[in-house]
Amino acid sequence: MRPILYGYQRRWFDDRSRFKLGKFARQTGKTFTTTLETVDDSFEHVVRQARTRWVILSRGERQAREAMDEGVKLHARAYGMTFQEYEQDYDIGAVRYTALEVALPHGSRILALPANPDTARGFSANVFLDEFAFHKDSAAIWKALFPVISAGWKLRVTSTPNGKSGKFYELDTGTDSAWSRHAVDIYQAVADGLPRDIEELRAGLADEDAWAQEYELKYLDEASSWLSYELISSVEDARAGEPEAYQGGVCFVGVDIGRRNDLFVIWVLEQVGDVLWTREIVEMKRATFAAQDQALDEVMRRYRVGRACMDQTGMGEKPVEDAQRRYGEHRIEGVLFTGPNKLVMATAGKERFEDRTIRIPEGRPALRSDLHKLRKVAGPTGAPRFVAERDDDHADRAWACFLAVNAAAGPRYQYGYEPVSSRREAALNRRGFERADDDDFGDDDAFRGPLGASIRGGTW
Repeated sequence: MRPILYGYQRRWFDDRSRFKLGKFARQTGKTFTTTLETVDDSFEHVVRQARTRWVILSRGERQAREAMDEGVKLHARAYGMTFQEYEQDYDIGAVRYTALEVALPHGSRILALPANPDTARGFSANVFLDEFAFHKDSAAIWKALFPVISAGWKLRVTSTPNGKSGKFYELDTGTDSAWSRHAVDIYQAVADGLPRDIEELRAGLADEDAWAQEYELKYLDEASSWLSYELISSVEDARAGEPEAYQGGVCFVGVDIGRRNDLFVIWVLEQVGDVLWTREIVEMKRATFAAQDQALDEVMRRYRVGRACMDQTGMGEKPVEDAQRRYGEHRIEGVLFTGPNKLVMATAGKERFEDRTIRIPEGRPALRSDLHKLRKVAGPTGAPRFVAERDDDHADRAWACFLAVNAAAGPRYQYGYEPVSSRREAALNRRGFERADDDDFGDDDAFRGPLGASIRGGTW
C-alpha cells in the first residue's frame, strides 16, 4: 500500500517522464518520494514477472545508506515484497566505496552507492542522482553516466541549489523540452500540507543567504565569491567535524574573536597525511571572555595542538596575550587582520580547497553560506580587500578556518604531553603507593598547563 503523499510529492511521483528533474527545498522528502518511485516501478515489474534495475548515486556513502535504509527497504516492506540485502566493498584505483543492493523477486535489483566518475560507469539501469548539485565532479559523473541510460532507461535528478555552477544548475536552467522540471520551495511544500513552521525555521537558521538558497531555491551569484559552492562541496565529508574521529595527530587551531554581534569561532584541524581534517568547530555568540577562554582551554586539552593562530585585531589583543601566557608565545600566534595578512590567509585557504587537502563537515547550510559569502574586491587604491556580503556579518567561520590553515603552514613547536594523573600514578608506584608530595611533580623540567597537564620540551 502506497503511503499518503503531500501534493507536491504526488505530482513528482505521478510524473513518469523519462527525464525528470526536481529542485526541492531541504527536508521536503525528495529522496523519500523518489525511492518510492523506484520501488513502485520494481513492484509493477514483479507483478508482470519481469525485471528491472535502478541505481541510486548519492553524494556520499552515508547518504547512499540512508536512501537504502530509510527509503528503498522501507517502501519494499510496505509493498509486501520479499527481498535480499547485499553489501560489498569495492576498490577502483584510489577510490574505495561500499555498494548496497536489494534483490527483489524475478530478478529486479536496486543498488545504492556513492557517486563518482568510476562508479557511474558500467551499469545498464534506470538512474537516480540524489542531491546532484553537491556531487563532486558532477560534469565528469554526467559524462560517464549518460551512456548508461541511453538505451531507453529513466533518469531522475533531485537536489537543492548549490550556487550558479555545476551540472545540476546547467540542467535546471536549461530551456529544452526534454526534461520535466519540478520546483518546490518551502512555501509551496507547506501550502501542500508539509507540517513546518516557516518563521521558526528561518529564525533558527539565522542566515539569509542559506535560507534563500536552501529553502527558497535561489541560486546565489558565484561571480565574486572567493570560494564557490562547488569548491566548498568538493571538500565536504561526513566524517569531518566530529571530535570522536580524532586520531591523536598534530592539530592546528584558528580562533576568530567576536563578542557582541559576531561569532567567536574555534576551528580545529588535524593533520592526517597531507590532508587537514576538521575535527571540531566551536561557535559561541555573546559569550563572556571567560567562557571563551574556557572553550579554548578545552580544545587545547582535548587535542595535541602544535600551533594556534588567533585574531589579534581590536578586542583580540587581550585574549591573545592571555593565551600566550598560558600556552607560550611559540604555540599561540596573534594575527592582525591587515589587508596583506588577510590576502595571505585567504589565498592559502583557497589553495587547500582547490587541492582538496582539507575536509570540512557536510550538510551544514550556515557553514557553507559563511564560507561562500567572502568576496574579494578592489579597494579605493586598487589594493585587494576581503568583505562579507553584509556589514553585520563578517564570515567568522571562514576566517577561523583560514587562521587554522595559516597555523598549519607555519613553524611547529613540538612538545611532550603527559597528563598529570599519569605522573602522579608513576610517583605512587615508585614510593610503594604512599602519598605523593608536590615535590614529586617539581617544575624543574616542566610547567603546568591550565587544566592539569604537564608540558615538557621535546619531540613527538
